[in-house]
Amino acid sequence: RLSCIRNNIWLASCGVVSAGLAVLSSFGLLLFCGVPFVVTVANAPFLILGVGVDDMFIMIASWEQSSRKKEKSSVKSLLAETYGEAALSVTITTLTDVLAFFIGTWTSFPSVRSFCLYTGTAFVFCYVYTMTFFGAVLVLNHKREQGNRHWLTCMPVRVGEDQAENSCLYNACCIGSCSGQPSQPEGEHPMSVFFKKYYGPFVTNKWIKPLMVLLYGAYLGGSIYGCTQVREGIDLRNLANDDSYVIPYYDDDEKYFSAYGPRVMVVITASVDYWNETVRLGIESCAQNLE
Repeated sequence: RLSCIRNNIWLASCGVVSAGLAVLSSFGLLLFCGVPFVVTVANAPFLILGVGVDDMFIMIASWEQSSRKKEKSSVKSLLAETYGEAALSVTITTLTDVLAFFIGTWTSFPSVRSFCLYTGTAFVFCYVYTMTFFGAVLVLNHKREQGNRHWLTCMPVRVGEDQAENSCLYNACCIGSCSGQPSQPEGEHPMSVFFKKYYGPFVTNKWIKPLMVLLYGAYLGGSIYGCTQVREGIDLRNLANDDSYVIPYYDDDEKYFSAYGPRVMVVITASVDYWNETVRLGIESCAQNLE
């Protein structure tokens, strides 16, 4: 926003910080409990950041709507209205994500198990911080706006006759308007207006409803067919770049050596006197028998 009072840069930054706190808390707890940390777990913060920022936008949108509906309401009622609108969707999103990743802990792959455990726990902490820390930040930001304080310096912004002679640059940075007059509160977001006035009536049209059902039926049929074509396993070629030497290596291995079956290795776990000629002859004889 152009208004230096209604600008929510710090609010958005605190939403990102909330996701970062969730990552630190979950990783610290699991490392303290002795859960092994593997390289794949390093990708988890990006998932947490995506979900945390999404929850942040939901909370801010609900707060803005509640503020427009009840302009003179108390902070408690505004926060209660915000949680009443946003908490349900945030809770359902978190539950589905947590269940999906905790189910992944049943796998037999230790690396995948650690990744799912770290990520699922981080989602739980992300939900807790969104419902507590970020809610408090919303209230503090609201009080700053009510006090007409600058978004960066938090100093009171006074608009009046004493600022009429200030430069346009000063008024733009300190007020948000070159005219020296406070910028008007912004109305409903254009995206909300689009979905309310155009997209909603379009989807609920009697001619569009059967088309939506047909499209969903086609999508569902294609999904079921795709599930029947999925093969278990992983092609190691897909893990390398297109110009990597790994791809021709696996091509040649499959072409020339696939008929020989898996490689067999023999490991001697006991302490052996390799300097003894008799022992060495015995090992060679054992290897020949295995061959």
